Amino acid sequence: MFIHCELLVALLVLTLDGPVHAGKIIGGRVAVPHSRPYMVLLNRYKENGDVRHCGGFLLNEEFVVTAAHCQAKSYNVLLGVHNVQNSNGKQQISVAKSFPHEDFNATDYRNDIMLLKLSSKAKYNNNVKAIALADEDDVALPKSCLVSGWGRTDTKSISSVLMEVDVTLTDDKQCADYNLYCSEGPTGVGHGDSGGPLVCEGGKAYGVVSTMIHQGPGHPTIYTFLKIPEYRSWIHSKMTNASKSSDARDD
Repeated sequence: MFIHCELLVALLVLTLDGPVHAGKIIGGRVAVPHSRPYMVLLNRYKENGDVRHCGGFLLNEEFVVTAAHCQAKSYNVLLGVHNVQNSNGKQQISVAKSFPHEDFNATDYRNDIMLLKLSSKAKYNNNVKAIALADEDDVALPKSCLVSGWGRTDTKSISSVLMEVDVTLTDDKQCADYNLYCSEGPTGVGHGDSGGPLVCEGGKAYGVVSTMIHQGPGHPTIYTFLKIPEYRSWIHSKMTNASKSSDARDD
């Protein structure tokens, strides 16, 4: 059974881009190079000059989705990446504006989603493509899902290559009440993978990697993913408003 509600806030203290955890895609495998062309490696520049990393995914030529807890002073995105040490074919684009969810709660991580508008359009090719989102009426629990990312493999650096792992979602009412999908067990995502997509049936993005919850000795780790079908209207509204603002400035 899932943890009680009053314990959830207390346990949501370890986010996947925080300084405490030094995991990786746990129990995963190296992805086939460029088999996930929607993947984004997000560089986040903090006020103190530190650079942190999150994942993300390409929604269209101008917008990237990531997690709201990945907010920073400024950002740029890397597209077409498999091995971060190989610059061939890599696109680096700065972020013109960020749109974290207005109701994001930094205590319990509700509404953990952010939209990033790129300063210039991504150039589609075999290694850079957008991913479709799950629809609002995709309400059934997906049966087969996968997550990928460059999460840290030690205490100092991100993984040099894209990793991925299969996850099985749990049918839990409390996760649903929080607009989350959840998985549990020894395999899952780790530090630096926040903001990446939970990709399920039909190759659609069903979720956004959010948090990891350690329940203590003898209990499985729980991994949470914001449920995209519940946020389709928010995403559409933000994209529309951002595009209108950009058009108005161009006039």
